Amino acid sequence: MVVLQAGFWLIVAFAAITLPFVLLLADNDRPPPTSILWDFSMGAGFAALTLAAVQFALTGRIKLLTAPFGADVIYDFHRFFSWGVVALMLLHFGVLYIWYESALGELNPLTARWELTLGRAALVCFGLLIVTSELRKWIGIEYHWWRVMHVLLAVTGSAAVVAHVLGVGDYTGTDSVRAVWLGVAAIWAGLVIWTRLLRPLRLARNPWRVIRNESRRGGVHTLTLKPEGRPLQAWKAGQFAWLAIGNSPWSMKEHPFTISTAPDRGPEISFSIKPLGDDSDRLAKTEPGTLAYVDGPYGTFSVDREESAEGFVMIAGGIGITPIIANLHALQSRADPRPVILLYANPTLDKAAFREDLDRIAKDIDLTVVHVPEDTPEGWQGESGLIDRALLDRQLDDATRDWPHMLCGPGPLIEAASTALREMGVPAHRISFEIFEMV
Repeated sequence: MVVLQAGFWLIVAFAAITLPFVLLLADNDRPPPTSILWDFSMGAGFAALTLAAVQFALTGRIKLLTAPFGADVIYDFHRFFSWGVVALMLLHFGVLYIWYESALGELNPLTARWELTLGRAALVCFGLLIVTSELRKWIGIEYHWWRVMHVLLAVTGSAAVVAHVLGVGDYTGTDSVRAVWLGVAAIWAGLVIWTRLLRPLRLARNPWRVIRNESRRGGVHTLTLKPEGRPLQAWKAGQFAWLAIGNSPWSMKEHPFTISTAPDRGPEISFSIKPLGDDSDRLAKTEPGTLAYVDGPYGTFSVDREESAEGFVMIAGGIGITPIIANLHALQSRADPRPVILLYANPTLDKAAFREDLDRIAKDIDLTVVHVPEDTPEGWQGESGLIDRALLDRQLDDATRDWPHMLCGPGPLIEAASTALREMGVPAHRISFEIFEMV
């Protein structure tokens, strides 16, 4: 079913991107071909517009769309497609600038034709989107203000590029083609309205209240929330939600966190937060009684997708233990008899969050926990250093090769562990991971 859903959405995306070109080619009133370079430039421009529109669907948290892939993977698509939008815009402009400069008219925005100026403004907006996103931490832009800037640049750039296409009018002269681009603009506007108005309105009708803030090992704080409206519906172990604390649901100060409560222990839910900079420091200090808003659930990092699995291999690094612990709590609640091997890497044993919880869970289910500290205490006899091929060979026998392998942690750990697992013969489809940072 998941494969069919994924295939369906890929077909829809392909159709959405190619439909404008099909209609343009079928339009008998389109301008006659000028040259290969000119047509290539025009095609790059239209492709940029359709990809820009798709971006709003990718970031709109549409559950039917994210379900087969996982929201984190969708955000990765969004990131790479953003590079594609800017590359196509640069191709469109660059070909015209080098070979057809006269078609660009005045470059001075004070004297240039408005529709051409809007096209250049769109290019600047999307270029700034890429730069501020990829270099956000290096530049030092705070997460909240980056989100505000991101939304403003995306909306402004998309509106400018639609107006540019309709204003130039060379390929939108007929009613049918113009209707296509107006339809694209309408879908784009609808997604913006849903994301920034209607969804927050729904969240405002179902607020939550923080009832506990518990300090845990490794500097982690677990916030427990109680619903004051409708509880969270049908969430699976290991899924996450977007959490806004002490703000209106229209605020940009919301962050994705794993729901660390097992689904059958609701309706209260918990989020475990480690202060890592930006807004997480504020969230970790949340006082009981604070109002909150929860948008979810999202994600596919769940044992519930592996009902036929004979066992599980789980690999976590640092606070990446959070979705792992949520899945383990679910297995514990169900008294699941299947074996689980957990490899858990931390700078030191003292910084291993949920260490006591893991000990308790191991008393109820067949859980083997292998701690992997980088710095070991005196007399330590266990594993240490990094989770590499040699360590995996020692801890995982051939019988585990076809088990689901669930990885969550920093990027270097995921990359090294997944590469080593494939070298050991674990099929790629048996390796899943939760991307630790989506922004």
